Formats: sequence, structure tokens, C-alpha cells
Amino acid sequence: MTVGVTIGDTVDIIADARLTGSERLDPFGAEPVDVHLHDGVIVDIAPARALPRRGRVVDAGGGWVTRGLWDHHVHTVQWALVAQRVALGAATSAAHAAALMADAPILAGGRRVGTGFRDALWPDAMTLDLLDAHSGDVPTYLINADVHSVWLNSAALRREGLPHDETGVLREEVAFEVSRRLNAADPGVGDRLVAQALAEAARRGVVGVVDLDMAWNAEAWARRLAAGFDTTRVSFGVYPALLERAIAEGLATGDSLDSAGLVRMGPLKVITDGSLGTRTAACSHAYPGDPHNHGVLTVPPAQLQDLLVRATGAGLDVAVHAIGDLANTHALDAFAATGARGTIEHAQLVAHADIARFARLGVAASVQPEHAIDDRDMTDSIWGGQTAIAYPLRSLADAGATLLFGSDAPVAPLDPWAAMAAAVYRTRDGRPAWRPEEGVDPATALAASSAGGTATGNALEPGLAADLIIVDTDPLTAGEHQLRGTEVAATLLEGRLTHLD
Repeated sequence: MTVGVTIGDTVDIIADARLTGSERLDPFGAEPVDVHLHDGVIVDIAPARALPRRGRVVDAGGGWVTRGLWDHHVHTVQWALVAQRVALGAATSAAHAAALMADAPILAGGRRVGTGFRDALWPDAMTLDLLDAHSGDVPTYLINADVHSVWLNSAALRREGLPHDETGVLREEVAFEVSRRLNAADPGVGDRLVAQALAEAARRGVVGVVDLDMAWNAEAWARRLAAGFDTTRVSFGVYPALLERAIAEGLATGDSLDSAGLVRMGPLKVITDGSLGTRTAACSHAYPGDPHNHGVLTVPPAQLQDLLVRATGAGLDVAVHAIGDLANTHALDAFAATGARGTIEHAQLVAHADIARFARLGVAASVQPEHAIDDRDMTDSIWGGQTAIAYPLRSLADAGATLLFGSDAPVAPLDPWAAMAAAVYRTRDGRPAWRPEEGVDPATALAASSAGGTATGNALEPGLAADLIIVDTDPLTAGEHQLRGTEVAATLLEGRLTHLD
């Protein structure tokens, strides 16, 4: 029985639980145990009722306990603001997407904003005239699911004062600038939505996120902490335009903004190429029907090395966005030349010769398994002629690379159970598994969804921080639908309840 606990309380015992993880503690196996906690740390794991139960008890009722989950790639404010924006994921054509915006609500600031469309396989083209016909004089913005392109009407283009052509579509850095402006919401509104979104994430077992918003995140998180934020661990990034400010303020990776160590400085994030959906990921082979388009390297190799040297000298890890195989090669070259530490974000198309370099260089692959399922048809169509490996999860794991799973929210929903199911089963919605040879085993997926990823695993043992969850199924044996539908009974952050059913 759960004894006298509510959200926000510190727990002393998780009773009648079963252990799961990348390794199970012998000799318990699947037998019920009591997990004893003190000062936010696991102090003992013993057979159920072998030791006295004192203090505040959460009864797992035979549920499975494992480490709390992390999402290693989130754009926190943009993800939270999705709650106010029109969902365009179901749009089947440019005309359909434009029509969906015709009656969209006008947000504070006088804009209409939609998000989540995927145009790569649409039968028609996006044009300024088409969007104007449906949106009139209200500034209207449609954000691609990959966030690397934005479709604006004439009123929005006049408002933003940005160069454009007859399509009204802006790509890469100018598209990011539009998103930065849209995301610069009233801090009170933005912070409220972020708090709500992370509380919902705790309901899915999330105890930590890597926040890669394109903003000065140190100020935003200091403000949220001052307002009482305490539901999630956060590691926040900084982009090259603000690198010198971070260095001047003495921020190095791992530095904490608060005495509890809840919010910490993360990596320098560098975007070095585009995306599959926008057809700008830097690839060794041209895109179909466009022989001169190999994508774009948005940061030249020499500049990338300079950034990594500067960051490393200041004590910052580096997260390098690289989607196409050419971008991944250059990113790995930069890590090799500089000795920088960190991750490659996405690694969606990797040359065979580069797979082993991740492990050899100690560069973790921060990947988003649901993207493989979302992009399977685009990949087969647009990257069908590429010779590199698309979404190579198993290949990277077998080579010894550290895997870190995330969502890239709002690109995919922030749901680590969906990410694990996609990684293991390589399917969704009853379709046949897509390139199943690149699926990973459940233990690898669970570890990749935890702090430290597959480098640290997911085993529970005394001495670890009590960042724990109780779930209704064993993720190591669950089928695809069962894994996606996993129910989280409780989430604990250093023994403190952030969610309780």
C-alpha cells in the first residue's frame, strides 16, 4: 500500500517491485524486492519485506522498476509552444496544408502558426500565391516538421522583412531565424507551457532532458528555477553565436545553475548541414532529379574545427548536428583533429567506413529512432540511391558506439517509450518492419534512453541516485504495442515524486 505520499514528497521505500534493466541484480531475477532510499540515493535492494519498512512507502504492486528516462535532444520552448499551434502532420499536399491554416486561431502577436508538415512527397508545390489565397492579410507561418524550412505568406514576409522568392519558403539559417522570432514568446507564457510540458514528460517517466533551444538558455533556466521549477534535470546547450558569451560568463559543461545541480550547462551545439525532409542534408550522392544538389554544408570544415577547438579549450563538450553522410564524415574529422568530446546529433546517413569511427573517437551518437519510422518513405524515395547506411542504430551499437536516444521534440513527440519501440521493432501502425537489420535489442534501447546512454547501462545498484520509475510491463520483454503503451505508475527524481498515478 502506498503510505502517505503525494507528488513532491520524498520516498523512503519502493515496495514489492521487480527489477529490470540492461542487467538484473542476482539473485533477485523477477522476484519482488524492496528498494530502500535515503537522501535521494539507493541504499539497499533487498527481497520484499526482508528489512523493516519505515517511512514513506510507494507500493509498486509487482510493477517493474528501472532508472528514470532521458530525452537527449529537445527544443524545449518550440516543443512547448506546439500546444498553441495548428498541427499539420496530416496534410497530404501544399493545398491541403494552406487550407488547414485558413481558419487557424490568431495567436498573441497577431500571427497564425502551423507546424509539423512534411512536403517531400507532396504532389504539388508550395507557392506564395497558394498560401496567400487561403490566409489573406494575417501573417501566417507553416513550419516544416524538421524545422529546417518555413512557408510564409506575403503578410508574414513583409512583417519579418526577410528575402524570399515566389514560393515563400525559407530554408536553413533564415528559417531558424523565423523560428527564433516565433519562439520569443512572453516569458511568462513560454515558461508556463514549458513547465506543463515537462510535467507531462514526467508522466512518461522522463527525469532529464538535453535542451537545445536556439536561445540564451542560461537566462531562461535561471528564471524558471527562481520561479520554482523542480520536475526535471536539464542540460542546456549554446549555439556558436552565443559561444563567446558563454565563455565570458565562465560556463563550462557540467556547471550547475542551482545548488541542487538540477540544471546544468551542456554542450556547444553546431548545425553543420540541413535535413532529409528539406533536401539539404549534405550527402555524397545528389538528390533525385536534382543532379547539382548534394545538400549544404552550413559550416565549412575549417570553421567547424575552429569552433571545436574554442569550445574544448573553454571546457565545453560539443554536439554536432550532422544528418547526411558527408556531414557526418566532416564532423568525425573535426573530432579527430581537435580531440573534442561530445556527440553527433542525428547521424541519419553514415558511410560504412565511418561507423567504427564513432567508438574509436569516443563520439556518442545522439539519435532519434522515431525519425526512422517517420521518414521511411522519404528515405526510400529520396535516399534510395545513397550508398551509406540510413538510420544505422544496430551498426553503431555493434561497433561499440555509445547510443543516446531522444525525440528532437517537436520534430517527434517527446515519448521515450515510442523511441524504444521504434528502435527495437522498426515499425509503427501495423506496417512491416523497415530495415529491421538495424533494429537494436531491448536492453540497448532502454540503456540508450537513460542518463549516459549505452555507455553506462541501466542496472540498479546501491549508491546510485534515486532517479527511478515504476512501470506496468517489463521493457525487456514487451512487444511493440505494449512497449509504446507502457504505463508509468510513478516517477522519482532523487527519491522525490514528480509523478504518481
